[in-house]
Amino acid sequence: MNSQSGRPLSAHRQRQPEDSAQDAQDLPWKKVPSISSVDTGHGRRVRRTVKAVQAPKWVDFPAAAQVLQIRRTRTIKGRKHVEVAYLICSLPMEQAQPEQVAAWVRGHWKIENRLHWVRDVVFDEDYHQLRTANGPENMAALRNLAISLIRLLHGPSACIASTTRSLSRQPEHAIKLLTQPTT
Repeated sequence: MNSQSGRPLSAHRQRQPEDSAQDAQDLPWKKVPSISSVDTGHGRRVRRTVKAVQAPKWVDFPAAAQVLQIRRTRTIKGRKHVEVAYLICSLPMEQAQPEQVAAWVRGHWKIENRLHWVRDVVFDEDYHQLRTANGPENMAALRNLAISLIRLLHGPSACIASTTRSLSRQPEHAIKLLTQPTT
């Protein structure tokens, strides 16, 4: 994922067997001050806690300036689920506060959920059989166009699945989407 300045963030999830993820776990996280936020909605409560430390010398990552720990505690129907992720950021803390890096991470997942999830689930993109030449890229562009047109005309919270079903039953409406200018 890239920050707004084009600098990389690298994520190391706790369950990865990489040495750097284990080393990141061994940093003195209990002594590091944290910043927390709580979100509720969709029948769940999510607490995100972010901690950041200056990257130690042993971090083997180009231009590493800080290491962050993001702990997500989701409570769904009284059951808690905890996920810990470790990030390496090339921006020093003076240029990228932990809250800002956490916002970049959330922005990444927002894109993942708003576009890629829709393409995977609604359009069944993972099981598509087109694999030659520019076919996959062209189909991805057409899917993105369809999603964008639906959201442009029906609002950002439009249900893509029901709208595509409706348009498939009424192709004249789909043609209007493509040929008439928006008002």
